[in-house]
Amino acid sequence: MFVQIALGSVLLMASILIAGVSFWLMEARIARMRPWLTRAPHRPKLILVLCGAALWILAQMTAAVWLWAFAMLALDIFETLELSVYFALVAFTTLGFGDVLLPVEWRLLGGMAALNGLLNIGLVTAAMVEMLRQLRLQQIAMQDADT
Repeated sequence: MFVQIALGSVLLMASILIAGVSFWLMEARIARMRPWLTRAPHRPKLILVLCGAALWILAQMTAAVWLWAFAMLALDIFETLELSVYFALVAFTTLGFGDVLLPVEWRLLGGMAALNGLLNIGLVTAAMVEMLRQLRLQQIAMQDADT
């Protein structure tokens, strides 16, 4: 039990680190583009940032799922990479189909993967909303300054 909790905690922290570093890189990219993003027209640029943020979230979540999948494969929990990725994705998104189960000695990892997915989804949603809100406020401030 303690090995599962320790391993799951390491995977959780690594996943959060991936999310944090990727958000930092995306925020730096947005900061470099800020002069262009705050000039009119604003709406198409907001859509562009939204699409970029969605792709960032997809990439970050994919990296986290693969991290869990490779860990489960390395522990010989599943025989194939496909099965390992499938279980990690189903657990991470909290779908919990139940068609593929962890062996009893590793079942705590399934719950920890689900917890990781919930945490990551919440973190990236909050980060995306705040990034878009700040950008929109800056666009409005630039628009008011121009008039």
